[in-house]
Amino acid sequence: MSSKLPINNAQTISDYLNLNKSEISEISSKDSSKFAFDDAAFLSRRETLGIRFELELLKPDILLRERAIDHTITVFGSTRFMSHDQALVLEKEAKTSEEISRAKKAVLHSKYYESAREFGNIVATYNATQLEANNKLHICTGGGPGIMEAANRGAFELGDQTIGFNISLPREQHPNPYISDGLSFRFHYFALRKMLFMLRARAIVAYPGGFGSLDELFEVLTLMQTKKVGVFPVILVGNEFWPEIINLKKMCQFGVIEQADMDLIHLVETAEEAWKVIVDWYQLA
Repeated sequence: MSSKLPINNAQTISDYLNLNKSEISEISSKDSSKFAFDDAAFLSRRETLGIRFELELLKPDILLRERAIDHTITVFGSTRFMSHDQALVLEKEAKTSEEISRAKKAVLHSKYYESAREFGNIVATYNATQLEANNKLHICTGGGPGIMEAANRGAFELGDQTIGFNISLPREQHPNPYISDGLSFRFHYFALRKMLFMLRARAIVAYPGGFGSLDELFEVLTLMQTKKVGVFPVILVGNEFWPEIINLKKMCQFGVIEQADMDLIHLVETAEEAWKVIVDWYQLA
């Protein structure tokens, strides 16, 4: 009986681009004589995975450096939240009991969208007072809808530079319209995207979210716990949500984390409180 173990778990670029074997086999001299760096089919092969990793890291890093963006505040949160105005329209148009229930939930959760938007406003207002580029803190998100859109929007509305690190997904996630020109990036590999989230991060602000938000949050906490990165503020916004989702006290009682690990996290309710944690941490003027 033959083994059914998979050869590789990863979705390859050739899979993602739906390239068949003939398209990456370089059969003709026309294909094989191309410069390697100018040969899209060759760069899509499984064997060039390491090169693609490097390119995904280098491109955003170089372009951010050219914009003199040294410091970011990375904002995580659900893609499913919408603005209060959008939620009210949804509520007005709701007909069935299911639609009415969904609309009421949207109105309730729109407070997180508006809070993230306010937070973006606050950061942009601070940046407007700074003459030196290396003193500014720029909003950086995953570039999609929901909380990501809200945080980008808040900064964008005041004319500040905002960054979006988008990711290719089976159901494609389109960049929100509040990312500055030239600062909307697209990733295939979650690992490289996470690395870029961290490289310039001076704080993490996490609003309520699902698996993706929790994944990103625990990645940050693990890096700090293991001293792979320096400690900076990790701020959870939402007193109703986070204590119900992550029971840190119980984890501490079980002995799987320590008090010092719990102290990495700041729980707040408002955008102003989140900003105050950052201001106090860095003694910002």
